[in-house]
Amino acid sequence: MSGVKMHADEVDIDVSLVARLVRAQFPHWAHLPVRKVPSAGTDNAMYRLGDDLVVRLPRVPGAALQVDKEQRWLPLLAPRLPLPVPVPVGRGVPGEGYELPWSVYGWLDGANAFDEPVADSAHAAVELGRFGAALRTVGADGGPPSFRGGPVRSREDDVRAAIRDLGADGTVDADAATAAWEEVLRLPQWQGDPVWVHSDLLPGNLLVRDGRLSAVIDFGCVGVGDPACDMMAAWTLLTAGTRDLFREAAEVDDATWARGRGWALAWGLTTEHYYRVRNPVLATVARRAMREALAEYEGVTG
Repeated sequence: MSGVKMHADEVDIDVSLVARLVRAQFPHWAHLPVRKVPSAGTDNAMYRLGDDLVVRLPRVPGAALQVDKEQRWLPLLAPRLPLPVPVPVGRGVPGEGYELPWSVYGWLDGANAFDEPVADSAHAAVELGRFGAALRTVGADGGPPSFRGGPVRSREDDVRAAIRDLGADGTVDADAATAAWEEVLRLPQWQGDPVWVHSDLLPGNLLVRDGRLSAVIDFGCVGVGDPACDMMAAWTLLTAGTRDLFREAAEVDDATWARGRGWALAWGLTTEHYYRVRNPVLATVARRAMREALAEYEGVTG
């Protein structure tokens, strides 16, 4: 694998390896061509398999648990959701020098919302809000803890480090960011029962066709917890003029919405801090999130 690796423990994956894995474990697909899918994803690599399939492989050992989670829960969640999501059609095991489990999914047409920005923001706001609301209606018993389903204040140390370093190099106004973050820390926490949340509704995990939101992918962070983290899309993807449409469709209360804005701020700061060299595409999304969130805090507190 060429280029800068995003993680110290990132494994090498290429077309040749994927072809060998498919040939050894799914010989009925061995004749299909393999080609890499460009992606700014941090945990998994994607390879198109023919026209109708995609292979998804963890880049790092820590992402291997996502395979079991998606294989188990996506078939349950998919029929309950208003937008298409990936459905697993094959489960791979370690082999050919690759030591992690992996999956094969049906291919969903569309470009990710970073490469092909949403043209109809109002439609995306409503559809994404309905998606989150529908996800929360699925019974959460037995669901795994969500990656971002806990309190946003659990990111305290990382946020403070990001403010310090990004403030020092002029990327962010450290005083404004600190004031906003301290406001986040004072928010009331989630008191309800855990609900299903996607946890990673970023532009790279949303597909667009003809300018409209068409599918949601990458359920590696899915789980149960506080729904606030799924509100981040309001600041990572949507415009100020369509956020209220999203909020209404998502059916969340004021406190959840405020924690969602806190997640956008925290995620934006910490992701820009960590990925600005390792993953410039993701860092661009992070920069937008923290700036959009900060603008609202300044409007509220200033």
